[in-house]
Amino acid sequence: MGYMSSFNPRKPNNSLPLLPPDNVTIETIAILKQETNAAAALAELKGLANIIPNQAILINAIVLQEAKDSSEIENIITTRDELYKALSTTLKKYDPATKEVMYYREALNEGFQKISQRNLISLSDIIHLQQTIVKNDAGIRKLPGTALVNATTEEVIYTPPSGEDIILTLMTNFVEYLNNAERSLTKLAVLHYQFESIHPFVMEMEELAESLIFSICSLKDISTSPSCASVRIL
Repeated sequence: MGYMSSFNPRKPNNSLPLLPPDNVTIETIAILKQETNAAAALAELKGLANIIPNQAILINAIVLQEAKDSSEIENIITTRDELYKALSTTLKKYDPATKEVMYYREALNEGFQKISQRNLISLSDIIHLQQTIVKNDAGIRKLPGTALVNATTEEVIYTPPSGEDIILTLMTNFVEYLNNAERSLTKLAVLHYQFESIHPFVMEMEELAESLIFSICSLKDISTSPSCASVRIL
């Protein structure tokens, strides 16, 4: 309560609490009911996915739809036709919007492969996924000035933590919580919120956050099917 009452959207959120959150906050009756419903739906999707001989077909379909929808939120507009054409040919001739969505798909698949090999996600892995999406090696934010601003009113909605040391501390804590033994869909929602709140890179966070959610699902064996790429199930 004290944290939220002192929150100022125009100032860097350097007081962002470390994980895990207080159980009283996340283990409410309403949340636990939704956890049960979501787990049942995900189990059904996983069962259906397992009967498909070539799951790559489903991965491409669901992941590209998620990437397209996520990119539209960030004003990166492309079409399904362009995306599916890009699957079967070189990316060189496609527009930047289509390329970015395809890079998101590449990051999802890379994240899944890393988890399959080592059964954990490191901070280096997260940085690599970011590099896969944006095709640069800028890494963790080092300079101040990042803020979420309403494009219409120019009102500052949120200012993430500032300072490389603070961001690294938050991300180290994030990775420790990510890799702990807890298995729940609520944990995925908490991780998604925390990652967006830290905003560790100079880029939009939604695509990378969803890539991480998919990888975390695999890590915790919540689902090894592409259905978990859809974070809307939460």
